[in-house]
Amino acid sequence: MDGTVLITGASSGFGKACAEKFAEEGRPLILAARRLDRLEQLKSELAAKAPVHVLALDVRDRTAVEQAISSLPEPFAGIDVLINNAGLARGLEPSHKADLDDWETMIDTNIKGLIYCARSVLPQMVARNQGHIVNLGSIAGDWPYPGGNVYSATKAFVMQFSRNLRCDLAGTRVRVTNIEPGLSETEFSVVRFEGDADKAASVYKNTEPLTAEDIADIIHWVVSVPGHVNINRVEVMATFQTWAPFAIHREE
Repeated sequence: MDGTVLITGASSGFGKACAEKFAEEGRPLILAARRLDRLEQLKSELAAKAPVHVLALDVRDRTAVEQAISSLPEPFAGIDVLINNAGLARGLEPSHKADLDDWETMIDTNIKGLIYCARSVLPQMVARNQGHIVNLGSIAGDWPYPGGNVYSATKAFVMQFSRNLRCDLAGTRVRVTNIEPGLSETEFSVVRFEGDADKAASVYKNTEPLTAEDIADIIHWVVSVPGHVNINRVEVMATFQTWAPFAIHREE
C-alpha cells in the first residue's frame, strides 16, 4: 500500500517521527496537530521527499475533525492509513487528589479524539475495501501503576476499541493495530508535568528509554506487512523496563 497517511499529533514525538519515516517512501502525508507553526516547519523539511498537507486541528473538537476530513483537497482525500497518535497524560496524583480538569482533558483527547478520527475515515476505507487504522495505546492500558488512574483507563479503552473495530471490520480488508509503547523519551513527560523539564528528565534518569524513532519503525512495519496480515497489537518496552512485583502494604 502506498497511499495517503494521516497522522494526528504530528508536531512532535511519535507523530513527527512517523511523518519522517513515511516521507522516506514519498507517501502523501496529512499532518494534523494544534501547533500549526511546528507543522509548517515539518512540512518544509519533508517537502523534497513527499507531498504534505497540514491541518491545524484539535482532535477533541468533533465538528472540526469531521469538517477537516470531509474537505481534504483531492490529492489527499483517499486516506489509506490513519495513525491515531494524538494523546497525552496529565499528572501523577492519586485519584482522591487528582484534578478533574486533567481527567477530562485525557478522556476528551485520548478517547473522544481518537474515536472522532477513526469514525471520520472508516466509511471511505470500507467503501474502498482497504485501509489501516493504527491506534496509539500504551502498556498503561494493560498494567496499572500508582497515579495512572484515568490515563491508564483511557489506554485500556484504546485497546478494547481496537479489538472491537477488528470485529466490526470482519470481511473487509481494513486492518487495525494497537501499538502499546512503554517508557519512551518524547515530550510526553514534559506535558504530564506541565512543562517542568527537570521533573520530566528524572523519569528517564540512568535509563535507555524507547525513542520516537523506535516506535515509528514499528508502526511502519505493521503497516507494510502484506495485506492479508493484521498485526493486532504490539506491546513494546525498553530493555531497561519490565513488570514489577505486586505491591503489598504491611500494617505495622
